[in-house]
Amino acid sequence: MRDPFGREITYLRVSVTDRCDFRCVYCMAEDMTFLPKSEILSLEELDRVCSAFVGLGVRKLRLTGGEPLVRRDIMTLFRSLGRHLKTGALDELTVTTNGSQLARHAEALREAGVRRVNVSLDTLDPAKFAAITRWGKLEKVLAGIEAAKQAGLQIKINTVALKGVNEDEVDRLIAWCGAEGFDLTFIEVMPMGEIGGDARLDQYLPLSLLRSRLAKSWTLDEIDHRTGGPARYVRVRETGGRLGFITPLTHNFCESCNRVRLTCTGTLYMCLGQEDAADLRAPLRRSEGDEALIAAIQEAISRKPKGHDFIIDRRHTRPAVSRHMSVTGG
Repeated sequence: MRDPFGREITYLRVSVTDRCDFRCVYCMAEDMTFLPKSEILSLEELDRVCSAFVGLGVRKLRLTGGEPLVRRDIMTLFRSLGRHLKTGALDELTVTTNGSQLARHAEALREAGVRRVNVSLDTLDPAKFAAITRWGKLEKVLAGIEAAKQAGLQIKINTVALKGVNEDEVDRLIAWCGAEGFDLTFIEVMPMGEIGGDARLDQYLPLSLLRSRLAKSWTLDEIDHRTGGPARYVRVRETGGRLGFITPLTHNFCESCNRVRLTCTGTLYMCLGQEDAADLRAPLRRSEGDEALIAAIQEAISRKPKGHDFIIDRRHTRPAVSRHMSVTGG
């Protein structure tokens, strides 16, 4: 599949639920209203859509949420999708998680064919962790990360850079990830969904500024490493670890975008930062065959835009798009 700008679409991110057991301050409002069950695709329907994308050339599937591991019987979907790894039709099946459920699912993920997990972790301070996530407990997440490590899963830590919140911890996070053998990626706050007032403007820390600060403490060597996503990586010479930067605002990555995102309701977003979308649930449920579904996917890819329009400054304090990140699927 190629979009109007010649970019090959090989990566599908799938939100399997909009629900989460955390309420992170940059992601959700504390009093979220979640979708009714009737609007959510069943696990069988998610498998069917994902398999259609694999048949059209997608080589990487990432399951996200909300928090994907809180969905009931989610391991049946991982096991089912793992068949595409065995046939060679799929290169990678992976997951982004907050880590709260990893301790009980790490072994099953490995058995299903998952080899790499992304864990969202913004601080190593228990009190600060509770404040950022509102509902989370750091010790539970760290136990989940350790379980994933013991299961033989590669781990990448995703950290949202938050001005005045965790910017004093970046050196500690780099050192910790280096010692544990984890990759680390810093991410800029994205203007998605209403979280109240000017909160995002107050949170926004440009990674260009952060990187210049890091260069005073660490030797950052440019490398060509890519994981199929938008991060640009360097090697931290002192630890040997990889450090990534995802910069949707200071340096967007749209020119090389190979991704589309499917929500748990079957809505396909061709761009994280645009509202244009395609309904895949209707053709999915209209017929047992996949002809209409495949046609809808191909038509949607033909509308993929050149890029997003994320801005955060004093004149642009409203979200760029109304939906929360938890709805779109990361």
